[in-house]
Formats: sequence, C-alpha cells, structure tokens
Amino acid sequence: MSEYDVAAVRAHFPALAEGAAHFDGPGGSQTPDVVADAVADTLRAAVANRGRVTAAERRADDVVTEARAAAADLLGADPRGVVFGRSMTQLTYDFSRALARHWRPGDEVVVTSLDHDANIRPWVQAADAADADVRWAEFDPASGELETDVVAGLLTDRTRVVAVTGASNLLGTRPDVPAIAKAVHAAGALLYVDGVHLTPHAPVDVAALGADLYACSPYKFLGPHLGLLAGSPETLDRVTPDKLRPMSDDVPERFEQGTLPYEQLAGTTAAIDFLAALVPGSGDRRARLTTSMAVLEAYELGLFRRLTDGLATVDGLVTYGRAVRRTPTVLFSVPGLAPQRVHEGLAERNVNAPAGSFYAVEPADRLGLGRAGAVRAGIAAYTDDDDVDRLVEGVREIAARP
Repeated sequence: MSEYDVAAVRAHFPALAEGAAHFDGPGGSQTPDVVADAVADTLRAAVANRGRVTAAERRADDVVTEARAAAADLLGADPRGVVFGRSMTQLTYDFSRALARHWRPGDEVVVTSLDHDANIRPWVQAADAADADVRWAEFDPASGELETDVVAGLLTDRTRVVAVTGASNLLGTRPDVPAIAKAVHAAGALLYVDGVHLTPHAPVDVAALGADLYACSPYKFLGPHLGLLAGSPETLDRVTPDKLRPMSDDVPERFEQGTLPYEQLAGTTAAIDFLAALVPGSGDRRARLTTSMAVLEAYELGLFRRLTDGLATVDGLVTYGRAVRRTPTVLFSVPGLAPQRVHEGLAERNVNAPAGSFYAVEPADRLGLGRAGAVRAGIAAYTDDDDVDRLVEGVREIAARP
C-alpha cells in the first residue's frame, strides 16, 4: 500500500496557513486550492442555462455532466442516478415527501437513534403526514453500536423505508450496512443511507453497501457546500417528486429544482479529483479513488489511535462509544467543565474542536448529554501528528487548570 504524504496534502490547503489545528472536519472540511480555483474559474467564465448551442451553454452542461461522473466514481454509482441539491437535509426532505405519497395508514418507517436528525426528522414528519407508523431502532449507548438484529427485528411486510447512517457523525460508529440492507430488502423495503460522515473517510461502493438511495455532502469531503444523492436510475424512476411544469421529466433532472450551482459542481469535481490523487495510482478515476481512499482510511485510523491513546492519559476524561468499526471521530468530556468551556479553551490554544450535539440530538439524548453534548474531534485528510499532539496537550492543560 502506498505511503500517505500528509505534508504534500497539507500544502494544498491555504487555510492551514492560519496555524489552527482543525478537528472540526465532521462539521465541514477545509478546502484545497484546486477546489477554490475550480469554483473561481467557473465564476469567471461565461456560463448560461444548459444547452449545446453557445459556448456558455456547453460549458454549463459539461460542468454538470462532469460532476455527475465524478460523484459516480467516488461512490461506485451510475452517473445517470446522481442528483444534486442544496444539502443532504434538503434532498432527504424531498425524497421522504415523494416516497410518502405511496404510503398508507399502517405502513411503517424505521429510523435509528444513532442518526443525525437529517436522517430522522424528514422521515418522521413524512410518516406523520401519511398516518404511517415510525419504528425506532435503538443503538447501545454503552458501546455506541447499532446491531443489525435490532433493525431486522423491527421489519414487517408493512415496512416501506429504513433510514440508517453509514457512520455516526457524533460517535463515528459504522453500522453493518450491507447486513442491514440484506434484511431490509428481504422485507421488501427501501434502504436510505446517510453517507455524510462515511464518505470522507473510507472507500464507498453504493451497490456493495446495498443502499437504494445514498446521500452525502461534498463540503464534508473537501468540496463546496451542497448535497448529492445516488441511486440506480431504475429506483429513481419509481419516485415522482413535485416539480415545475416546464422541468424535465427525466431522471435525474426531475429532482433538481431550479438552476444548478455550476461553480459548486465544478468544485465538487475538483475535490473528487483531488481525493483520487492523494496517493500515486493508475487506472481510471474509480480505481484511483478506491486506492486513495483505502490509504487515507488507514492513515486516519493510525492517527486516530494516537489521538485516543493520548486522550486516555488525561485524568478523568470521559469518552463515549467504543464501536469496533468507526470513522476517526471521538466524542469526549472533561468532568466538571461544560463542553463549551473546553471548546473555548482549545480555541485559545488555536485548536478547533467544537462542542455540542451537532444535530445528532437523538444519540446525544441516549448518552445523557442533551443539547450541550460534548466535545467532538475528527481526523481529516490534512491532520498530522503535530495537530493531534496539540489537541491532547491542550485538553490535558484545560483538565488540570480549568
């Protein structure tokens, strides 16, 4: 496996020149120069509504086509099934409402207490509107694990959709999505996966996961602020959204309201190309992405062990969740100190590790943390040993001298 050159990667992130150690990637990553350049270049160039007549029309059309192809390569998906939207939250609301049109009283939707609220509330509200029932799959607060059997035990012939996270944005827990998918499909239901926190940290293959619909956010994997969803064209063809009369009836365009943000799509393509080039590789972009993301995953998990081993030496510090499979994300608190105080103390040391429940209100409640939550630190592609050591030392100082 190729060696990961974090110094070469860091050289592409202008924001790092400010000197902060960033552990706030789970809320949004920093941006490499090539992404900023792609956004700026698109805004500087002539663009128009998509078409193939003028140069401006062709440029806009090519940006969209290229972004769909790049997203499909990142996720192992079909570019004809890639949908762009303002955010993962907005896309999930749109799809929950569209799917709920076919639900009847007594139909069931399964959500999990491990998920971000963006993969809970849209389904709960759609179920309420359709007079469908909501069934909750509970994770184990002690371990942070969501067991497949818990989800499978809730499935019936009335289950229509199961919504589950690919990785918890609060704890990093990675449920066994392929096993869950097998149970969901055996029940004749649809699996909707929130891949926002998984996509930046591991190779993703939507088909291997068994996700019928997979949603994520480019701004979590070094790109601009928007959302994308991948599903097979056949699955999407069975979903009928509200749309304007002149809009195309074709998939995926019928799901995309208004003019797409061309500059953000160009930035998304650039971010994916950057990920594909994290380590030297050969083959097409999908092959290079698979290699790069596997190397990145190994690097991040090694750095994560350094972080968790260091935090374990801080007297009294409490960490939450100990799932076996997880992203490089740790949630912790210092007894006697409000999470916000720890966040502020680290910020004074130029270390960015925020505090809160991060919209994961259900898991935070199950952990007894409430809306105040705890401090979250996440490793990203640009994190290095020095960043980790600064965080650990900062926490040690704050815990010793609050």
